[in-house]
Amino acid sequence: MSDTAAGLLQLLVLLVLLAAAWRPLGDWMARVFTDERHWGVERAVYRVGRVDPDSDQRAVTYTLAILAFSLVGVLITYLVQRVQGLLPFDGTATGESKGAVEPGIAFNTAISFVTNTNWQSYSPEAVMGHVANATALGVQNFVSAAAGIAVAVALVRGFTRSRSGRIGNAWVDLTRAVVRILLPLATVLAVVLVASGVVMSFRTGVPLVAADGSTHPAAIAPVASQEAIKELGTNGGGILNANSAHPFENPNGWTNLLEILALLLIPVSLTRTFGRMVGSMRQGYSLLAVMATLWGAMLAVVWTAEAHGPAATGGAMEGKEVRFGIPASVLFANSTTGTSTGAVNSMHDSYTAFGGGGVLLNMLFGEVSPGGVGTGLYSILVVAIIAVFLAGLMVGRTPELLGKSLGRREVTCAAIVVLTMPALVLLGTGAAIVLPGTRDAMTNSGPHGLSEVLYAFGSAANNNGSAFAGLTVTSPFFQVALGAAMLFGRFLPIVAVLALAGLLSAQPRRDESAGTLRTGTPLFAGLVTATVVLVSAITFLPALALSPIAEGLAATVPIGALR
Repeated sequence: MSDTAAGLLQLLVLLVLLAAAWRPLGDWMARVFTDERHWGVERAVYRVGRVDPDSDQRAVTYTLAILAFSLVGVLITYLVQRVQGLLPFDGTATGESKGAVEPGIAFNTAISFVTNTNWQSYSPEAVMGHVANATALGVQNFVSAAAGIAVAVALVRGFTRSRSGRIGNAWVDLTRAVVRILLPLATVLAVVLVASGVVMSFRTGVPLVAADGSTHPAAIAPVASQEAIKELGTNGGGILNANSAHPFENPNGWTNLLEILALLLIPVSLTRTFGRMVGSMRQGYSLLAVMATLWGAMLAVVWTAEAHGPAATGGAMEGKEVRFGIPASVLFANSTTGTSTGAVNSMHDSYTAFGGGGVLLNMLFGEVSPGGVGTGLYSILVVAIIAVFLAGLMVGRTPELLGKSLGRREVTCAAIVVLTMPALVLLGTGAAIVLPGTRDAMTNSGPHGLSEVLYAFGSAANNNGSAFAGLTVTSPFFQVALGAAMLFGRFLPIVAVLALAGLLSAQPRRDESAGTLRTGTPLFAGLVTATVVLVSAITFLPALALSPIAEGLAATVPIGALR
């Protein structure tokens, strides 16, 4: 079977599995956040936290709860890294203790994992011990994903409630997201991964005998449990440095397909959850169509660019695992950048100019194809609000979405969400290029070097976490600048989304009239898709023209033809 045929078969299996899971998982998540009963284990959590689970919070209270919870997460994650030398299982593969994590790296890592970015400016097996991975980083893999789901559900409640001004209980939403969704799915996936060959051990290393008879230690870890939530929570931080290209994390084509399925599963299924909660499945189908269109279009771009790369062996295989080949590599790359996952099974820096530009653009769309756990749903709803407002201005229709008027305050909140990421990416990239000394961190000059910097800030501001490589980010400037991009890229949109949810919830829900723009239709899905593309093109086309587009044209167009 040819690589293309094998790749198409993998794609078909992936789509079938997603389609099979979409309805039951989406319906289950809708029941989770509309159920009036509390499980026993949840009540125990509420008692410990002195939380009244039956209280309903206004947007300000809900927002403060999410921010306070995240701040405490940063502090605890930082502290665990700093006292790592006192913890067990902190040895390297050769036996010596890893000791405390350096303060700058610990701070950047704490921000990274709490914001669901999982950007790693260190080699995990050399820096992070098993206990720190499990108690600090592993916990954040669950709760940061739960925070994204909670914010998305709060926004949906804003559309469904009338004249209440209340959007739910943050502590209940966080607890249910972990207990009823993330923990069960991660447990099942971890068991399947172990059965499929993924390593699960608290040993620090195993001796491997090379071809010349010499022995070398290889780092191992409790990988399977971390790998499961890494993908399901669209986190992406690898417990080993090679991430999902490492045979201990991703040993074969079957595990590769499972991991791609895991990182798409919840973001895609949340579209059905949305349809169920608002009482109109047409709305869910419409959002799903937008996500699928953008994901499929970018997959076609990246696959074509890599399959017709410059290598004489049938494609651009540099930086890709021979176990997976081009199709499985680009399927993973397209999915991990279309979500806010950041896990990689190939080196994006070695992609062709247009292939690398494709995965970069995937993030610059705002990660709505299909986006991260929770973040994808609330981001695409915000884009839908912008689309309805623009369409209303153009054709004279009432700017309403799901029976809620979209006035100045609502559109202002949506604009803050949409503009935060581009501002962080462009300002950060500009500073990194012009400030003295920062360009020394770039391995490559010219358009490819600019792509590396643009990708780094695009990854941080979108809370993705994947790296283009070729850029050294351990200097104080990049630690601070990327940390700030992660913080503001996560929490400014969350604050604006929750404020929007409160404004919508306080409104009465109006019946559709003759002047209301119909949503939940193919035309509306096309309008939202066009808005995503238009906003990204207006914002990033000049930067992209100077980086991957310029590099690609220089590689394909003879110099004489440009004169």
